[in-house]
Amino acid sequence: MNRNAHSLAAFGALVGSVWLANWLISNVGFERAPGLHVIPVWWGIDAPSGVIAIGVSLTARDILHETAGSRVTMVAICLGAALSALVSPGLAIASGTAYLLAETADMIVYTPLRHRSPIAGSIASNIVGSLADSVVFVWLAFGPAGLLGLALSQVLGKLEWSLMSVAVLVAGSFAANRLPMRSKPMRLGAA
Repeated sequence: MNRNAHSLAAFGALVGSVWLANWLISNVGFERAPGLHVIPVWWGIDAPSGVIAIGVSLTARDILHETAGSRVTMVAICLGAALSALVSPGLAIASGTAYLLAETADMIVYTPLRHRSPIAGSIASNIVGSLADSVVFVWLAFGPAGLLGLALSQVLGKLEWSLMSVAVLVAGSFAANRLPMRSKPMRLGAA
């Protein structure tokens, strides 16, 4: 896959996962409060259900940042937040603001590390980004009352899903670089 295809796939994944996260929070899981649905992320710990999509979006953000730059990444974040307004205007504002702050933190953390190790840079920036995003998002979307519990559980959930998405990328990269490639396409029925 070439660089443009990677950028386009990451752009779509980021926009879609921002929208999906807000849709999940509004519709999937146990309703803790109006507009807030949670799912279990650990024994006895619930997080806003959008963590499923956010872990993926943090990794997609790193790929888009790497292949297309920070401006394109910020456009994708704004587009995802704008589409989220169809789900909930309040969540869209909280989500867009938190993502832009997390992208700024990502640039500070990921950019210097990406040359040494893109995977380590992605993991480090996902940790910093999930912390920044969680605190700002929970504060803006649900107020300071649930900040500590929701933000900490959201960080845990995001890190779980983020690590899973990085693991899939590492496995895919390993498979693409290590598996023998056929020089000729195999015909059906051929031995």
